[in-house]
Amino acid sequence: MSLVIKFRRRPRMNVRTPRLGRVQETYHNGMSQVTGRVVPAAQQARTVTADRVMVARGWSAPRLQRAGRYVESDLGPRVGSFLSNTGRRIEPARRSRRPGRNAMMAMAAMAAVGAVGAMASRRPGRHAAQDDVIESLREPTPADAERVDAP
Repeated sequence: MSLVIKFRRRPRMNVRTPRLGRVQETYHNGMSQVTGRVVPAAQQARTVTADRVMVARGWSAPRLQRAGRYVESDLGPRVGSFLSNTGRRIEPARRSRRPGRNAMMAMAAMAAVGAVGAMASRRPGRHAAQDDVIESLREPTPADAERVDAP
């Protein structure tokens, strides 16, 4: 079970006592006197402030323009070249994509030659074919001529 407290506003009664009326009247009179003094002072402060702001803007505008020209023509290029040179100095040297790539290629070539050699040594009848190739490359001698004529 929840406990709910309900507040119901009662309508305000227009109660105006003589004392409350005097307090309210004094308040309104005091506020009108204060506003009568404060409003002109605020307007004068606004005018003086606007004049001083315009003087400050007139004083600072040429100095800002001169500073801008200096930065564009003298300081900017110096800073830019300084930053570029610093960047070049601290950049690490470029490395090749894969260190030892040539060594890997040489090892792969040697492995391929080894594989071809292993396959050739296991092929049956390699000695007979090898002897035929060597025989065909040799120059004929007089003994060979006798062998050809003999039959």
